[in-house]
Amino acid sequence: MDDKKIIELYFARSEDAITETDKKYGAYCLGIARSILNSKEDAEECVNDAFLGVWNSIPPTVPRVFSAFIGRIVRNIALNRLAASSASKRSRVAEVVYEEAEELIPDTKGEYVSAEMHLRDAVNGFLAALPKRTRIVFMRRYWYFCSIAEIADGMGMTEANVKVLLLRTRKKFKAYLEKEGITL
Repeated sequence: MDDKKIIELYFARSEDAITETDKKYGAYCLGIARSILNSKEDAEECVNDAFLGVWNSIPPTVPRVFSAFIGRIVRNIALNRLAASSASKRSRVAEVVYEEAEELIPDTKGEYVSAEMHLRDAVNGFLAALPKRTRIVFMRRYWYFCSIAEIADGMGMTEANVKVLLLRTRKKFKAYLEKEGITL
């Protein structure tokens, strides 16, 4: 079933919407949650919570890209669960990714929504300017929390190549944000 029809099911408040969402995006959502949480059971709970979140969001929201919409919900729920879990249960990959990205993302808490929108637009502009391969590696690491080994294997690269590519891209990203007037 295509995304438009699934969204129509949500607007009709049909429970088939969740079934169809699970059929089409269940594995995708589970993959996002597992890469962050490193636990199948926790990931499954996050996916269920995400489906409830989608149910509660549509209507009134009409997602432009349904896969990105649901992926963002799953990711946020998984990140919140990770933050709430004890340090001994945390995913080492997620901790390393946080450490790598920590110096790149400014703290916008308490600032105006326009600052967050400016950051979002800057990130999107940066990603759009990257070569496709670099963009995929960057997103797999910092959005999907994939390990260096997973990225290397999936992209046909060595782990050393992935590490160097990520280091260079982080430096470019930092310079890009500064050029855009976003202070770190």
